[in-house]
Amino acid sequence: MRQFLGIEIGGTKLQLVAGDERANILRRWRFDVDAGRAGAGIRAQIESALPEIFSAHPIAMTGVGYGGPVDWRTGKICCSHQVEGWADFPLGDWLRERTGQPIIIDNDANVGALGEARRGAGQGCNPVFYVTLGSGVGGGLVVGEKIFHGAKPGESEIGHVRLDQTGTIVEKRCSGWAVDKKICAAASQNPASILARLIAGMDRGQARTLEPALRARCPLAQSVLSEVAGDLAFALSHVTHLVHPELIVLGGGLSLVGEPLRSAVQNALRGFVMDAFAPGPRVALAALREDAVPIGALLLAQSAASA
Repeated sequence: MRQFLGIEIGGTKLQLVAGDERANILRRWRFDVDAGRAGAGIRAQIESALPEIFSAHPIAMTGVGYGGPVDWRTGKICCSHQVEGWADFPLGDWLRERTGQPIIIDNDANVGALGEARRGAGQGCNPVFYVTLGSGVGGGLVVGEKIFHGAKPGESEIGHVRLDQTGTIVEKRCSGWAVDKKICAAASQNPASILARLIAGMDRGQARTLEPALRARCPLAQSVLSEVAGDLAFALSHVTHLVHPELIVLGGGLSLVGEPLRSAVQNALRGFVMDAFAPGPRVALAALREDAVPIGALLLAQSAASA
């Protein structure tokens, strides 16, 4: 049976997985991303892992989900909104030189959308829109089990949809880093709250405390959640009116808040959707969780190898 390599290049983590033709993950290599080392640091991490991967697995093709705009036809990176050192970088050529294998690269949210549409929460639904809430905010649309591609260098960039005419974008309100800042600001004004106690001593990743604070019925956490869900639902109402997906999938680290986030977005979305589309698309949590992009990358490689 042929095996494939899937790579996820994000703003905070790098994952490489070997998988089979059914996109089952057989082995995983995971690294934390040091933004201070820029793109060169991430490439060094990839290069260090490749000899072990290729010595243990007969890789037929490699699929990559990259965290930013990319020309999927050539594998050339446009830029990264999170990590410097990627602008105009020929990632496809770079990987081909080091692996001697065919490479296919797409935006990580597109790849995550493919994973969820074919192996996750979106199975049997069409179209499927996927939004990833991590270090940034990205989106991907899958129609007929295939990634929808617009003109280069990208499409479905929901993170850069404006929430108002002053230029406030979704990523500034709904990314993990934005929620970290929101929680810190709210906690500083409410030092006796459960949320404030949970983040004490943390210098990053405060969004991870939202789920336990909600379980403890913290009113401040509920207020933060409602604000984030409202902003996200407003952005998703534009997606709904433009492409009317059957299902919207919430993925990325922030989606690990779970059902409270899903239901808050679902309920808020109803208020922003025109009556003719009511009640709007169903909202689901990513079934593949943090494996949406790696599994999608395996599917991308498998599909390209079979074309």
